[in-house]
Amino acid sequence: MITASQVVKRYPGGFEAIRGASFEIAEGEIALIGGHSGAGKTTLLKLLGAMERPTSGSLIVCGQNVAALRSGVLPFLRRNLGFVFQDQKLLFDRSALDNILLPLEIIGLSPKEAQRRARAALDKVGLLSREKAYPIALSGGEQQRLAIARAVVNRPSILLADEPTANLDEESARQVLDLFLAFNQAKVTVVIATHAPQIISGRSLKRLTLSHGALLP
Repeated sequence: MITASQVVKRYPGGFEAIRGASFEIAEGEIALIGGHSGAGKTTLLKLLGAMERPTSGSLIVCGQNVAALRSGVLPFLRRNLGFVFQDQKLLFDRSALDNILLPLEIIGLSPKEAQRRARAALDKVGLLSREKAYPIALSGGEQQRLAIARAVVNRPSILLADEPTANLDEESARQVLDLFLAFNQAKVTVVIATHAPQIISGRSLKRLTLSHGALLP
């Protein structure tokens, strides 16, 4: 599903955010990416989500080498990926339902099918009754669940999340993590970047730890 071999991400000025990372994440696996603030967790997630490209090395995601893909092919790869951003990136001038409809409109789904899928996604995260609410009227936990619904509405095979429980109270964080576990049970590969790798315990999962851009052994 995901295979990285000596992946390097170097920014202008010579700063290496990721330094020679090699790892594999199997289909249907849960992987936690841990490390200190500034370790490179978000950069690695963006590479996995094809939002950035490696400077060197090979990064295979869903059978495609992200480093070598033509720009015109990237949108098709991204349809297999769902991304939950740390700052959520919700549209505050649109209702919860309209936030979920947007990615479906972008791919050209029929209005009837888009409405059906959007409401199904809201139902999965427990927000169907709030479909007309605007994000400003939702709690922090509800906003995060809305962001997750938007990430999974395209039925991705890989779900990527950047610090999804940051700034949430304990109960909201538990609800969010339960959603990720439920999607994983439905065979979705889940990759979570977090500074608190203990957020999921009692399960067999892959743990990757970054330190100053390098994976620790």
